[in-house]
Amino acid sequence: MSSTKRRAVVIGSGIGGLSLAIRAASMGLDVTVLEKLDGPGGRAAVRREGGFTFDMGPTVLTVPHFIEELFALERADHAFFAPDFPEHVLRAEPGYGPATQRYLELVPLQPFYRIYFSDGSFFDYDGDVERTRAQIRALAPEDVEGYDKFHAAARAIFERGFLQLGYTHFDSLGSMLRVLPELLRLDAVRPLYSFVSRYFKSEKMRAVFSFEIALIGGNPLQAPALYAMIHLVEKTWGVHFARGGTGALVSALVRKLEELGGQVRFDSEVARIDVLGADGAPARRRTGRREVRGVTLKNGETLLADLVVSNADYVHTYRELIDPKVRLVHSEPRISLSRSSMSVLVVYFGFKQEGYPPLELRHHNLLLGPQFKEHLRDVFDRKVVPRDLCHYLHVPTLTDPSLAPPGHHTAYTCLPMPNLSGNIDWSVEREKLVERALEDIETRGLIPNLRERIVVKSAVDPRYFRDVLNSHEGNGFGPEPILRQTAWLKPHNKSEEIAGLYCVGQSFQPGGGTPSVMMSAKITAREIAADFGLIAEYADKTDPDWQPVATIQVQDERI
Repeated sequence: MSSTKRRAVVIGSGIGGLSLAIRAASMGLDVTVLEKLDGPGGRAAVRREGGFTFDMGPTVLTVPHFIEELFALERADHAFFAPDFPEHVLRAEPGYGPATQRYLELVPLQPFYRIYFSDGSFFDYDGDVERTRAQIRALAPEDVEGYDKFHAAARAIFERGFLQLGYTHFDSLGSMLRVLPELLRLDAVRPLYSFVSRYFKSEKMRAVFSFEIALIGGNPLQAPALYAMIHLVEKTWGVHFARGGTGALVSALVRKLEELGGQVRFDSEVARIDVLGADGAPARRRTGRREVRGVTLKNGETLLADLVVSNADYVHTYRELIDPKVRLVHSEPRISLSRSSMSVLVVYFGFKQEGYPPLELRHHNLLLGPQFKEHLRDVFDRKVVPRDLCHYLHVPTLTDPSLAPPGHHTAYTCLPMPNLSGNIDWSVEREKLVERALEDIETRGLIPNLRERIVVKSAVDPRYFRDVLNSHEGNGFGPEPILRQTAWLKPHNKSEEIAGLYCVGQSFQPGGGTPSVMMSAKITAREIAADFGLIAEYADKTDPDWQPVATIQVQDERI
């Protein structure tokens, strides 16, 4: 069968799934993306109500190069294996590339986040080292010197963990053991909060420089310090907003896929991944492994395929979509050991602005409670409704007024919550928490008289993630980013036991967050290219010692 006739089915139209589909189409595969919902995006879906447009999920975009690379791909493009970090990217030159500009407008944000403390003070988190030092000097002068040391340590982790190892598919224990000594030397395996606390004495600064892992579902008290690299990722390439919202990015990815000949089918939930041999018949592949033959939808329709890629949740993929008789590696005991990330409560609201004083908020805001560590323990360990609320408050109309009617703002506030392995009765607690969240924003003086200004309001809780997005235990971010679920210990992008089955997205390597799921797509696409002989250049990249050259050349003040 010629490569142009090979059929690929991608389950889920999240950013990871669409990124993989674009890469597969660029390699000449006939690609169909199947989406359960009535529109694209998965967690990045869009909600519209009363003239307000709400991004339901991720809103923080970093590393514009990853987006540019997707939009620049063409069918059977031999530039598919171009350097992961071209020299102009390593120099952090401004601009987002001509390909992106044909599909989307990216807007750099300053500051990246405004972080509010419970005493009313705040910290504007951005990429300017001198502004950062000045703010530390004002809030915690004892930590200025510590910041410089933290920055150097985080940069070393970033250069090794992101630039050199970011695209590595850890498919064997040896692949992880080879890099473990260096990660130990970099102190990248100790808990992130402990790592940060080595350099900062102030609890405020410890929160400021460890909170980012929470944006991908992690607990700073338990996630490895490897994730200190996020600090440098953002400071190197900035934080951006897609004009029109993240939904505009999703729509642009769908358009790109269709231009390459792929298609997305909505209202098409997959009931199972069909595997040759699952009914007792022998597998046909020379390796003796089972082999995918396609998928069956909830409506009974069957789609044949040469390969299937799941952008769904890890546990849902293996427990719900694959016959247990063909699951040896991902057996029920192993699946049961998977530890889910936290969930969230998200309150979407549109409110009147005309006639009120201008907001002092920024596009991205973090509202911390008085007991940051106790909040984390409530969510991750005790699995109870946290006594102190923390929010991520998103007000995109400060950048793009078109997302709300004239004289109004669109916003959502996202509150970390335990996943459904806890004993919270969400039918009782949901509305209480919605009211608490809005009252907290109002009481802090961030949006005065908020509740009387609200025009539209809705919310989702962990049940939405379980029932609508098929996330195990209602998790919001896949497996929790802890050490025992990192690198080789994280679910693999290529099935160990079923030929033709691949995975992509936040549940799989390298992990959660918009840049990571785009990296996940490239990792998976490389495995597909190698297995199906789609691009000859892959042979140059199969040397186990090969790593992209990645010595970043950036002025210190830019970092």
